[in-house]
This record gives sequence, structure tokens and C-alpha cells, in this order.
Amino acid sequence: MRAWLIEEPGAPEALQLSELDTPKPGPQEVRVDIRAIGINRADLIQRKGGYPPPKGFDPRCPGLEYAGEVVEVGDRVIGRRVGDRVMGLIGGAAYAEQLVTHERDTLDIPAHYDYAQAAAIPEAFLTAYRALFLVGELAPGQWALVRGATSGVGQAGLQLIRTLGARSIATSRSQARLDDLDARLRALGHDRGFDLGLVDGDDGVAEQVHAEAGGAHVIMDFVGGPALKDNLDALRDEGRQVQVGVIGGPRTDINMGKLLMRRLSVMAMTMRSLPIERKIMLAQLFNDRLRPLFEAGRLRPVLDRTFDFTEAVEAHRTMEEGEHAGKLVLLRE
Repeated sequence: MRAWLIEEPGAPEALQLSELDTPKPGPQEVRVDIRAIGINRADLIQRKGGYPPPKGFDPRCPGLEYAGEVVEVGDRVIGRRVGDRVMGLIGGAAYAEQLVTHERDTLDIPAHYDYAQAAAIPEAFLTAYRALFLVGELAPGQWALVRGATSGVGQAGLQLIRTLGARSIATSRSQARLDDLDARLRALGHDRGFDLGLVDGDDGVAEQVHAEAGGAHVIMDFVGGPALKDNLDALRDEGRQVQVGVIGGPRTDINMGKLLMRRLSVMAMTMRSLPIERKIMLAQLFNDRLRPLFEAGRLRPVLDRTFDFTEAVEAHRTMEEGEHAGKLVLLRE
């Protein structure tokens, strides 16, 4: 099979289309013919020499997000069969024509979705759902602040918050980006993109959050160290911050007294290094709780554009330019 490999870290041209042996599924695994591959920031970091995959995955081959068709099953597989349309997250090696994964770690593709649309779902929506509703324990009617709301996970989070009955606060560095975000989510069929939009300037947003919403119950944050103090100030007593990224830097000082006296929680999560048992649990939750919402049109992926499977270098260049407004996908016709 063909696969994109990184022999030496570097620029997008470090990706080389190569030949690898087609993988064989184990007893409880399925082999998937990959039709579409979601491009993620993690792929770019891996290409540059950072963020290696978990043990067991070829460190030369990036790729976390796929959609395709089951073409072979292991001899102990009971829940999947040849011909099933599946998608999912994997620890690595999705930039290929084939992959193998545990049968119960696959997600059902929503009815009427094509492979490109399907490949735009798993990373954003599983990450946001886990952060907000499983780790953050967001409940209907509560306020959730999404810091860095224009990201793919941020947009998925805003859709989930509205669809599941909570209230949303979106932040961005500019009003123009907030206006564009609101318009984009309305175009997907939502009555509005978010309940409250705040420009995140040098003074932060905590004062505005308390003035207009009484404080946030849950914060999903991508920024990291520079935003922590303002996030803690923005929370209500017993509020919860869930860290899903550190794009602004990983280090900061923290006032432990504030955590103690206001009974605040700071939690962190990643998806890539989860043990298989947790991945299976999330896959089943998606199939039971979220897939019907996609099929009903209440949740929709944000797909910017597709590239042919042979155009991975160009797809990486496009992501690095940062002008896209949704998921970039490699597509095998």
C-alpha cells in the first residue's frame, strides 16, 4: 500500500509518498480501506519532529483521523463485517491507504454522510464532547466558555453546547473573527452561533463573563499558561477548567489559595494517548449519543476543502498558512 512517511523532520516537503506492507488485522481488529483522512495540527507537529505517536504505531507515518470501509476482519470480530462504513481516531499512521484498528474503536458513519464529511467529525467532536460533558460535567442551562472558539474543536464545542441545552461564551482575538464564526455556525442551521461573544484582549474576559453571565461553570481552553489566571477569575465558585491545548505556552504561576478557597478544578486531557479501553468507551458513546444528532442535522462538521491523497504536502502548506475555515481532508476517490 502507499503511505506518507516522514524520514527526516522538516517542512511540508518532508512528507514522502512511499510503499509499505499492507497491515494484517489481529483477532479483534478490522482492516479499513481508507477513503478520507482528516488533517490536524498534531500532524504538522509530528512532521516537524514533535508529538510522537504512542508505542505500536510507525513514528514515520502521521495521521489521527480517518473514514473508510472495512475490507477484512479478524477471526474474533463480532460487531463489524466487510463492507461496513466506519470512521475514527487512531494513534497514528492514518496517512495511508489501509489501517488496522480494534473493531470497537470504530465509529459508525452517520447515514447520508460521504467519506470527506465523515473524516471531519471524530477529532473535533470527540475532543469537545469529552472535554465539556465528560470531564467538565457541563449540565443543561449552565454556561461554558470556549477560549479559542474559532478552532475546529471550538466550533464543534459551540455546536454541542447549544444542541445539548447549555449556554455558550465564545472568545476570539477580534470581533471580525467572532462575527465570521457566528455567521458560519448559523449557515450550518443553528439559530445563532453562541450566546455571548467576547473579544479576548490584553485585559482578558473575566470581568465581562461575570457581568454578563455570572461566571462560567466550565471552561474549555486551548491557550494554556497565559490564559490560566483570567480563566480562574472567569469561573464561578466550584467551576471547572478543562485544558485541551497549550498553543500560547505551557508555563505560568498559579494561586493555589484561589483554587482552595473557591473550590475550583483544573483538569487536562488528550485523546491520542488514551488506553484502548477508554477509546472504546468514547466510540460507543459517540455511536449511541452523537451519531443520531448528526443524522438529524442538529450537529454538522465544518469542512473547508478536500485534497487528493497525493497532495498531502499541499494540504500541510495550506494548514500552515492558516487561512482555512474548517477541516482539511485528503480524499481517495
